[in-house]
Amino acid sequence: MTSTARNVQGFAAEWWGRIAAGFQQGPALDAPAIELFLILLAALMLSVPRPMWRYFGLFVTVVHELGHAFAALTTGRIVRGIHLRFDHSGAMISRGSGKAAAAWTGFWGYPVPAVVGAALVWAAFNGWSSLALSVSAVLLLVTLLFIRNVQGAVIAVGLAIVSELMVFFAPPAFLGHATLAIGIALLVGAVRDWLNVVSVHTRRRQLLGNSDAYILSRRTGLPSGVWLAGFALVIAVSCAVAAGAAWSAVGPMALPF
Repeated sequence: MTSTARNVQGFAAEWWGRIAAGFQQGPALDAPAIELFLILLAALMLSVPRPMWRYFGLFVTVVHELGHAFAALTTGRIVRGIHLRFDHSGAMISRGSGKAAAAWTGFWGYPVPAVVGAALVWAAFNGWSSLALSVSAVLLLVTLLFIRNVQGAVIAVGLAIVSELMVFFAPPAFLGHATLAIGIALLVGAVRDWLNVVSVHTRRRQLLGNSDAYILSRRTGLPSGVWLAGFALVIAVSCAVAAGAAWSAVGPMALPF
């Protein structure tokens, strides 16, 4: 075995060791009120200002499309590829039969960033931040296999690099803070994307062809408003779950406001 092969093997073994080490519960996030406030501020800075949203919104899009992909797999559909673009649009291509399966697959896009965000908030407050990082790192690497366009490859590779760097270099004390911040930012991003798709149906109807709600209405005969309301319900429940996890963990006296 050459020295290069040994180095690659050693790197792979160390990477897998770090990934596997994440599959166990660690200490829950225990931060004073000022730290919680700073985490909240960091999350808002990621997801609200337009310059930062230009980049973080790409991550929200990836989560959106992965939601479609996982929903497709649960119905037995075959995922053929994922397209991502720098304008925050994307598409998941799957093959299969059945209107119900297609509707299920089409629904789980806009709500998924909120569901993942709530899961990350819960993980941060319950000692599972390292698990969240390990799962994310593996999923982002697997996602690379399904990307079918150049812009999507750039986005997916960039996210994979960030996640792998965190696997190797993020100190354990940092993971809870990062997991909570990203979870909150995903929740905000889900609300932001929902408002954006609502605006497509009310003010920018020339873009209706890109709306999941419109596509679902064409496939099922149910009005787009029903699907938009369904998205909103899941997003609202996810926000409530995240708020409940935070409240039960820190208590009313520890909140920063």
